[in-house]
Amino acid sequence: MAKLERVPPAAVVIEDLTIRYRKGKELFSAVDGLSMTMNAGEITSILGPNGAGKTSTIEACEGFRRPTSGTIRVFDLDPVRDAVQLRPRVGVMLQEGGAWLGVRAGELLRYVASLYANPLDVPALLERLDLQDHAQTNFRRLSGGQRQRLCLAMAIVGRSDLVFLDEPTAGMDPHSRRATWDIIRELRDGGAGVVLSTHHMDEAESLSDRIHILKDGRLAASGTPTDLLRESRNPLLELSVNGELDLVALARAVPELNKVVDAVAGLYSFDVKPSTEIMARVASWCVDHRIELRGIRTHEPTLEELFLSLTKRVEQ
Repeated sequence: MAKLERVPPAAVVIEDLTIRYRKGKELFSAVDGLSMTMNAGEITSILGPNGAGKTSTIEACEGFRRPTSGTIRVFDLDPVRDAVQLRPRVGVMLQEGGAWLGVRAGELLRYVASLYANPLDVPALLERLDLQDHAQTNFRRLSGGQRQRLCLAMAIVGRSDLVFLDEPTAGMDPHSRRATWDIIRELRDGGAGVVLSTHHMDEAESLSDRIHILKDGRLAASGTPTDLLRESRNPLLELSVNGELDLVALARAVPELNKVVDAVAGLYSFDVKPSTEIMARVASWCVDHRIELRGIRTHEPTLEELFLSLTKRVEQ
């Protein structure tokens, strides 16, 4: 008999979510008919460019924002109407911290711990996050990385069943960043659901069990990191040149190169099905325009390149 794959229970279910804001006399849809699920015992990353609707969606899940329409269920409860019931089960790390500037770090964490029935040991958590020597330091005097680590501690001290982490490693040095990754994995392995919002694609790829990519308030792609990369349409064509390319002129000569995924000084990636014929035309165009072509190759897209191809095109 075939072994049945265990399906993790849903922690958050979003169905046809719409969130609108008024800008002058106009209504603007920050989130437009969004449906997706975040599971317990998994790390789910919500990715998207600025203005994609990530923050509005997460704030609605946390109960800080009422949807215009649609439904959100957190552990089968309404995050606004049932906020009192959900509060002991949900930890939140806000992007702006949400901390009182004049309070000492240790005092602040002890206060947050006191709000929960079975919190983690505060001194041990301070030591784990390398904050034991800063327990008597006012929040305003902490460095950016120290503030981030303290805000992470505040989000996880209550042993919550669901934790929302908004840019948890922003401002951290590489060692603190990796230590934070370990903590996030431990939360997941302990059965908690983790909802992660980050602009670091390597972070999302390394940590995530599932990724939702948003664009213009809608779901552009969803799946495991492996599935997303496997289902990406084409390998990418990468050009390395000495100097800058005239992308408009190049696309006029080689129309297949009208979809630019990424462009930095001297290095360009195109979303196109590569062929020797296309490569030959590109090489010929570079010769005709006296552009030094250092290299031309195909490669499978990274998560960052897939993200760029789904959410943003370089202006041409």
